[in-house]
Order: sequence, then C-alpha cells, then structure tokens
Amino acid sequence: MTRHIFVTGGVVSSLGKGLTSASIGMLLERRGLTVRMQKLDPYINVDPGTMSPYQHGEVYVLDDGSETDLDLGHYERFTTGKLNRDSNYTTGQIYQTVINKERRGEYLGRTVQVVPHITDEIKASIRRLASPDVDVVITELGGTVGDIEGLPFLEAIRQIPLDIGKQNCLFIHLTLVPYLKAAGEAKTKPTQHSVQQLRTIGIQPDILVCRTERPIGTEHTDKIALFCNVEKRAVIEEVDKEFSIYEVPMGLVEHRLDELIIEKLGMEAGELDLEDYRELIHRIRNPRHEVTIAVVGKYIDHTDAYKSIYESLDHAGFAHSTRIIVKRVEAEDLERRGAAALLQGVDGILVPGGFGMRGIEGKIQAVQFARENNVPYFGICLGMQCAVIEFARNVMGLADANSSEFAGDTQHPVICLLEEQTGVENKGGTMRLGSQPCVLSEGSRAMAAYGTANVNERHRHRYEFNAQYREKFVHAGMNPVGTSPDGTLVEVMEVDDHPWYVAVQYHPEFKSQPNRPHPLFTGFIGAALLIRQNRPKQLVE
Repeated sequence: MTRHIFVTGGVVSSLGKGLTSASIGMLLERRGLTVRMQKLDPYINVDPGTMSPYQHGEVYVLDDGSETDLDLGHYERFTTGKLNRDSNYTTGQIYQTVINKERRGEYLGRTVQVVPHITDEIKASIRRLASPDVDVVITELGGTVGDIEGLPFLEAIRQIPLDIGKQNCLFIHLTLVPYLKAAGEAKTKPTQHSVQQLRTIGIQPDILVCRTERPIGTEHTDKIALFCNVEKRAVIEEVDKEFSIYEVPMGLVEHRLDELIIEKLGMEAGELDLEDYRELIHRIRNPRHEVTIAVVGKYIDHTDAYKSIYESLDHAGFAHSTRIIVKRVEAEDLERRGAAALLQGVDGILVPGGFGMRGIEGKIQAVQFARENNVPYFGICLGMQCAVIEFARNVMGLADANSSEFAGDTQHPVICLLEEQTGVENKGGTMRLGSQPCVLSEGSRAMAAYGTANVNERHRHRYEFNAQYREKFVHAGMNPVGTSPDGTLVEVMEVDDHPWYVAVQYHPEFKSQPNRPHPLFTGFIGAALLIRQNRPKQLVE
C-alpha cells in the first residue's frame, strides 16, 4: 500500500515546510522509492492565479496548465515525480466540488456538513495520488496549526490513519525554536504549545523538525522530546544554511531522517545515493567566478514574487561555478532615475513576467539600455513583450508602438490579445496555460542553447506578438526564431549583432533544476560571465 507522510507547521508561517517536504521527497527518491508530492492550501481562492504576488508570491504553472502554489516549484526542483492538478488543492476547490455535488443531488437530500462531507473530499484528494506504482505520497498542509481555516484539513488527515492503518501514515511537524539573544538561550515553549494544539485535534507527531538559527543541542531536543511525547531520535534539528537552500537535504541526512522515516513506515529501500549531489554542493560552496545580474521588475521588494527566476539564475551559476549577485531594480525607480544610474556595470539584465501598466516604461528603458550597450539581455513573457515594444519604438521608428493591454488606442499594437482570449470574462484559469510546443530556427542562439529544434515550455499569458508586424521586425533585425508548430504564434525573439539577446514568451524558469539548469539560463549566465571577464579590470572593481 502507498504510504502517506503529512507535513504540518507550527509557531509561525514561512518556516520552510515546502523546502523540508521537497528535501524529504528527494532523499526518499535517492533511496529508490517512487514519491509523489502534494500541497493543500487553506485559503478559499480556487487557485492562486488571481492572487497578488505581494500576498502569495509567484504563481507556479505545471505542464497541464494548473496554476499552483510556489511550493510546487520546490517539489519539482528537488524531486522527479510528475506533478499535475491533483498536486495542489485549496479550500476553494474542495468546497466548490462539494457544492457542485450537492447541486447535482449526489448527497440524496442529506445535510451537507464539514464533517464528513468536506473532510471526505479532502481525503479523496489526498488518496487520489496513491496508486500501486507510488511508494510514498508527501502531503504538505499550508498555514500554521491553530489557523481556523486549516481545521478541516487537519481533521481529514487525522482520519486517514483510521481508514488505511496507522502503520501506513507518518506525521512530521515543523516548528520554530527561537533563540532569545537577551536571555542567551533557545526557547522550546512555542514548540511545546504547537504540538499541544496538534494533539488536541487528535494528531500525535511522529517526528519533529525544529528550525533554528543556531544549534540547540541535546539539552533542548531531549526536553522537546519529553514534553511533546516524541522519541529523542525523532527530534530533528534543522539549522539555517549558510550558503544555499540546496544544503537542506544534507542537514537532514546528518540526522538520519531518511532512515527514520523508512523504519517508521516499515518500508524496504536501497542505499542512499548522493554522490552527484555532494559534488553539486561543493560547487555551490566554492564558486570560481561571480557575475551581477539586474532583475528589473515591479515586485522587487517581495522576493517570492520571482522565486523561480532567482532559483534558475542560481542553477545556471552552479553550472558555471559562478556566484550570482542579483541586483533587484524596481522598474518605477528606473523610470525616475534613468537606466544608466541603476544599470551601469551590471553583467546581464533580465526582465521577468508580470501584468499591468505600472513600471512598464522602466522595463522598456532597461531593454533599451541592454540593447544599446551590448549587455546580455534575457526577456521572459512580459520581458519579451517589452523588448518588442522597445525595438519597434527605437529601431523601427514606430514611436507610438505599444501593447493593446496598456494602450488600447495605440496606432501600432505590436503586442495584441490572443485570438482565443477574445470575449473571455473570468480571470481565473483562462489564460494560455501549460506546456506548449515550440519550433526553433537553425542557427539561432536559442537552438544552440537547447541543442534541439523542438522544445516544450510552460506558458501563462493573454497577449502575444502581433503577426502583422513580423516582416517589418525581421527587416529591422529582430528575428522570430521560435514559433508554434503551425508558425502562427511567435515564442522567441532574438536581435542580430548583439552578444546575447533572447526574449521568450514562455516561462523557462519553471523547468530548471539545480543539477539540470535550464539551457537558456545557462546560456545567459555564460554570456554575462564572458562580458565580465572581458571588461577592463578597473571597471570590474
């Protein structure tokens, strides 16, 4: 039978449940087990697709077009199990399903209640991932124990061991052990209270993972074990990592967490194989070079809004043994102060995806600076559209060029609404989403990076390059080197006579992993490194 691991969090949010869950999944895979990952989010939104990046962070898109929580990015970066729409459920999705069943009369007139109907639907969503070819399903519960909106999910996972047997389930609770500088000691009471809340609900954690800024020692872990009714060896210390989040699995291995999980679930597994991963960690800790990349966006003060972008830059840096220094540039600041003031001296410029008019002119200035000063440029989604607008205005002489998203009355809508989006009113889940094929041109930088002409990449957009201007762009020196198989939709644009200028309509950051960096990010960082190495030494300093 498929085993289930449930990961909950306590004390405070943003402890890193997603990262810990992904690390556990990776370690179990490295022992030869087949793992599936899942995130349950207590908010009532049906999916994060319409939520502000300031509140939620990035929207992570899967191959099947599901708009999901950003933690699924951690899952894909650490593990190899395929994710789909069953990998992320929200309260909104659960209630919507139950209400639809009630409207169809499937409950035969019975009173529909949180218990058992909502909890049954949650359990069904969890068990949907279990199959004969899956050894372990790891389900992470969003939020913090004690949040009122999370109670139905906790009640559901409490019931699952009763349905399938406690021997097939494992509860891991992630908590914070704060260090009080004034007192000069760590405090275990918040962890005790968090576990007490879980036990009140009826869940006894099997393993505690304790996040801490500095080592807490056996004095505190033994105390936590005693007061939380957990074995001493099942209190795992997880100290903040100095270099990279990719060190987290190694810390868990030091505490033999993988062995403990396998033992408690009564499973047979192979030896842990981390040889290549240890080599990766060595490269992360010992970079030989460094480059500075400017990321120009509108959510710069909220790092989770561009989480996959930053991770993908790091992955490409690992491949080049290069430390990536990210210079976060607020697009509106660039509008006020000018490109030269904020971008001078950077080794590469990246403009990521986004929506809305705010900061657009600043992004266009960043593109112009990169093009005119031969700075490697990488445009992603909106970053491609800004590149097209900039080129149309400043090279082709179409001063009024714009996107119809920002200026409906522009005389030159070089970016326009996708035909399939005409008449769409609902905002959630209605964009061009998920994996789409793309054909690359021979001799293009993109094809050289990929090493193949046929690729599949994930999309999330409503607007596209206006095909009516295609020949004019080619004549002026900006080439559509990647298109949909039928040639109607432009996916990749490149500029002639430039060290590295690639702009893509899709989101390559969603398919990058630390040991398999995305080829476009690798090419971008390689070009930036070359610029850095060829720059006069006094300018580098």
